[in-house]
Amino acid sequence: MLKDSKISHHRTSSVQNANCVVMVPPKEFKFNAETAGDNEFQHQLDLTNDQVTKQAMSEFDAMVERLRSEGVQVVEFDYPLSGTETPDAVFPNNWFSTTPDGSLYTFPMACRNRQCEVRPEALIKQLQESGRAVNKQVSLEHLVENHTYLESTGVMVFDHLNHTIYAALSQRCNKQVLNNYAQRVGYDRVVSFSTALPGSNSPIYHTNVMMAVGESFCVICDEVIVEEERRFVLKSLSKDKQIISISVDQMNHFCGNLLQLETASGQKVIAMSKSAYDAFTPAQINQLSSHGKLLPFDVSTIEQIGGGSVRCMLGEVFLPKK
Repeated sequence: MLKDSKISHHRTSSVQNANCVVMVPPKEFKFNAETAGDNEFQHQLDLTNDQVTKQAMSEFDAMVERLRSEGVQVVEFDYPLSGTETPDAVFPNNWFSTTPDGSLYTFPMACRNRQCEVRPEALIKQLQESGRAVNKQVSLEHLVENHTYLESTGVMVFDHLNHTIYAALSQRCNKQVLNNYAQRVGYDRVVSFSTALPGSNSPIYHTNVMMAVGESFCVICDEVIVEEERRFVLKSLSKDKQIISISVDQMNHFCGNLLQLETASGQKVIAMSKSAYDAFTPAQINQLSSHGKLLPFDVSTIEQIGGGSVRCMLGEVFLPKK
């Protein structure tokens, strides 16, 4: 059943949009058989590994360059290689999150080769060199031992202005760990819900492929939320957000996988993939454009093979400046 978990805790002040993101180059990127079990967005392409790497790196470099030219700070985390390949390292938003008080959280990941992506010491060093202060590191990774997972902003979509976390429950989003994390960061409202994909009836693997929350808008594929919980979720969002409802087909083109950011000068931009941009209707493009400059990126190789898109490639940095 749907839970609107009330947890009282000291609140930290917050803003909705980050003006700095971590991005990880896809040096080992390829189809990840380990994650394909519950990620219906992944597809094998008829390309060699070298072709995949070349195309993915080209898409990544173009996205970094454009974000920087628009005034968004990009911390390029060129992570050290280890004995285990990390084909999904290009999606760093699943293993860490940051808060304005200078905390860096690391999370329990469901797949073994994705657990090897978690390199907090190297990331902290790079963040500090980029002028961001990390005052505290909190690790939730030990929860992997209990087979309980919480894949950060892949499964948690934040409404920072209302101290609310939206989350589609799945094997990658454990309800108890979710509520515990909300309590730790002082977010007193958790709206968790169940989803079912048409055809397979499987839950959505990551909330951020079906919904995105901006400062005053929300994009959501509400038809995948189970019927008895759908109205509650929409009612919660509609209090102060313009709701842009997308179809399952649009969700499959990653229309739900976008992120509103801020530039150094405070301008709003909305990062999304070109396939998402092309799948929105003209009316929806008009609605989105009223909330910020739209930045479509061609990441077709990454999103088809990896089953994640632009939002997954962006680890938001809310840490204070040093």
